[in-house]
Amino acid sequence: MTPIVTLIAGFLFLILLRVPIAFAIALASLVTVVQLGLPATSVVNQMVSNINSFALLAVPFFLLLGRLMNDSGITDRLMTFAQSMVGHIKGGLGHINVLVSMMFASMSGSAAADTASVGAIMIPAMKKAGYPAPFAVALTATSSTLGVIIPPSILFVIYGAFGNVSIAGLFLAGVLPGLLIGFGQMAYTYYVARRYGVANTPYMPWTARKESARRAAPALLIPLIILGGIISGFFTATEASAIAALVGLVLAVVVYRTVRPAALFDILASTVVAYALPMFAVAAAGIMGWLIAYLGVAREVATFIISISDTQTGVMLLLMAFCLIVGTVLSPMTAVIIFLPIIKELGVLAHIPDIHLALVVCLSLAIGLTTPPYGICLLIAAQIGEVDMPRAFLAVLPIIAITVGIILMVILLPGVFLYLPATFFPEAFPAS
Repeated sequence: MTPIVTLIAGFLFLILLRVPIAFAIALASLVTVVQLGLPATSVVNQMVSNINSFALLAVPFFLLLGRLMNDSGITDRLMTFAQSMVGHIKGGLGHINVLVSMMFASMSGSAAADTASVGAIMIPAMKKAGYPAPFAVALTATSSTLGVIIPPSILFVIYGAFGNVSIAGLFLAGVLPGLLIGFGQMAYTYYVARRYGVANTPYMPWTARKESARRAAPALLIPLIILGGIISGFFTATEASAIAALVGLVLAVVVYRTVRPAALFDILASTVVAYALPMFAVAAAGIMGWLIAYLGVAREVATFIISISDTQTGVMLLLMAFCLIVGTVLSPMTAVIIFLPIIKELGVLAHIPDIHLALVVCLSLAIGLTTPPYGICLLIAAQIGEVDMPRAFLAVLPIIAITVGIILMVILLPGVFLYLPATFFPEAFPAS
């Protein structure tokens, strides 16, 4: 049995035994390393080197910010502000759901946290208002994936750190497609609301709208600080995460006074746990990615794909299809790290800019958060809405189609979607 067969077959066998994915990856990689006659310490060394990255320090700070938002009531303030902005439009509750997810994404970058916090409020409210329960679940799950796209995206941080790609450039590249996907979801919500005759949310008076804006204004400064500081070159994406977490801490403890200093220990402890779990998966996935590169599989697979189509558009379409399939069984972070050698090799052979490549890959993998069997966001939303997975998946398909349409636009119109990063970070686009 060749080493690559051992690696893949061992991983699939362990998955069938219901071994957690991170452990399945690590164990299959260890067996392959032993088969190759490499020192077993290579596994440990590779795991350590995978997470020994300054850029990855952004992850715990963004996770901390997300936890502070939930515990301090910032999410509720954003909900009220979103209601004042779009609640009176046909399909108001659905629009609020999407808009809050867009604002939440611009602060925490975590899709699962968005699903749990926003879904707990919005799904019961949408069901009570007359929306079909599967649609309420599907909209909550798909809108929460904007946390993977709209900056600051933890997935972009992982991709940039492991792929040596400008994280700041990736952040800017995610702005336009993230907004388009959000607006597309709101348009579909409008259609569903009209179809099922859902009553409009009452119009909020101007005085109440101004008050909701005033209450949410300090929190809305966070994404401006993050993007403004990065674009101006005042600080890096990692430094921006620390500053954003500090601002969130000041808002929670000093400005809003909804988090007591005594509660900070529990918040920090839960953040550490929330950070440790995905980082173990990152460390384990890095071993498999390293083995794929070491065995020369990346070059072989990339050459095979190029043999099917050697145009940039054709390669990107094949890569999108590949990521859509992989995303159904692996988390986006794990998939990126494992298959990054193949992705990078494809970019080199097809002369595709790194940021364009990363944008298509991350957008495609984000869909996997709402598709079984992985589909963590859809699973969380379905549990909240008490909807079985088959009905939830059927309801999510039209919204997935919207995202796929945006990805196709990114592939076919790169100049439009890469305008922002190319303007502010031209060094991320070296001349070919």
